[in-house]
Amino acid sequence: MKVGQITIKDIARELGISPSTVSRALKDHPDISPKTKKTVSELATRLNYQPNSVALSLRQSKTNTIGVIIPKIVHFFFSTVISGIEDIAYNAGYNVIICESNESYDREVTDTKALFNSRVDGMLISISRESVDLDHFEDLFSRGVPMVFFDRIAQVLDTSKVVCNDYQGAYDATVHLIQQGCKRIAHLAGPLNLLIGVNRLQGYQKALLDHNLPYDDDLVRECRDEDEEAEQVTTELLKKHPDIDGIFANNDLASLGAMHAIKKRYLNIPADIALIGFSDWKFSAVTEPALSTVSQKGYDIGREAAKLLIRQIELEEDEPFIPETKVIEPKLVIRESSLKTGAEG
Repeated sequence: MKVGQITIKDIARELGISPSTVSRALKDHPDISPKTKKTVSELATRLNYQPNSVALSLRQSKTNTIGVIIPKIVHFFFSTVISGIEDIAYNAGYNVIICESNESYDREVTDTKALFNSRVDGMLISISRESVDLDHFEDLFSRGVPMVFFDRIAQVLDTSKVVCNDYQGAYDATVHLIQQGCKRIAHLAGPLNLLIGVNRLQGYQKALLDHNLPYDDDLVRECRDEDEEAEQVTTELLKKHPDIDGIFANNDLASLGAMHAIKKRYLNIPADIALIGFSDWKFSAVTEPALSTVSQKGYDIGREAAKLLIRQIELEEDEPFIPETKVIEPKLVIRESSLKTGAEG
């Protein structure tokens, strides 16, 4: 092996395969077998192969950079999504620029313009909860900018999308509470202008229906991510409906706020009120009691979103683009906050 910077041709020569196969293996292309990907990846690591992004850019008229717009970086879910995106992107020779809209429509518009002006090759986007007008994304779409939406998606655009099965996750969470003997289950809903909020509400409603429990609209309160608001909403709910014996929260921060409100009323979790959240933030396992939740598998969502975007960016000129929607199945994570003594679950 020659001394100096290792190239794809060097790896191909060493393994006795074509450079194109090496290139696609390093980009996790679906046409390459897992065995070949593993062999190529191991040799590339051993030889300290580094993609020559400058050469790639000159050859392909690309910047080999992708932009990511997320609502909040501090959210554990979005941090895991970013990890998945970066693992795929860097292995494929792309750099990543991350922008935070901070749940602001105006900042989101500014971010899309900044990324476009930076000539990113494509964008991965999770829209802010303020975004009802999507003209800024429609403009990018009309300009042919490759885009993949994840988690919070723009349904009106014919783009690829990666989502968690929020409906099923909410359904499973509510059924779990019912199996613990809960009959008056409140729901701290997410923003209902976003599809994730609607899907989780519908999953909750269907679980009640399937188990012959009445749906009470007054037990559903739209609640944002902040735990302070969730605490206030839960306090109001418990004052008005002291018979509540279970709460399904749209996310773990809302669950934390609900937990504070319940404890301030000197009620026991889960004996008096069983509680379950959604997202599986790291703090969920160390609350007292440990919080039951639904894992969204953010890392998997990030990986799939990056794969779809890079695949679109690297389409041949005569190859048609066919949008794909990937649905990641959630996982129920049962801890002490929802397990009532003697109940099945």
